Amino acid sequence: MATAETNKQLARDYFQAFLDRDEAWWQAHIAPDFRRHDPGLPFQVVGPAGVKQLADALHPGIPDMRLPIEDVVAEGGKVLVRLRVQGTHGGELMGLAATGRPIDIAVLDLFEFRDGLLVEHWALLDNLGLMKQLGAL
Repeated sequence: MATAETNKQLARDYFQAFLDRDEAWWQAHIAPDFRRHDPGLPFQVVGPAGVKQLADALHPGIPDMRLPIEDVVAEGGKVLVRLRVQGTHGGELMGLAATGRPIDIAVLDLFEFRDGLLVEHWALLDNLGLMKQLGAL
């Protein structure tokens, strides 16, 4: 049985695997029917392949991406992570050509783990702040 501490570490590891584009980690720790709920995305993120699609969409736009974690709270199989997305808008991102501007936005991610696998993810990003920082508004 996974503990809250084990799940908190899996959540931290998810962000490192995302930065590293570690497909082996995704295959080992993300359920095939995993879903990310993110109203800001124009596509569905399902299973390890969906996480790869998300990484392929975001990394070119923020090639120096950093994900500093500020808080990690767990209860049962759920883990809430408060973090930031930081970097430079160095490539096309959500239809916007590179601006070279700095990005620093707040994120709340709620993960659900079952039997050591990530099964669901609810993401809340400051998309309005991002658009302002990129000069799109």
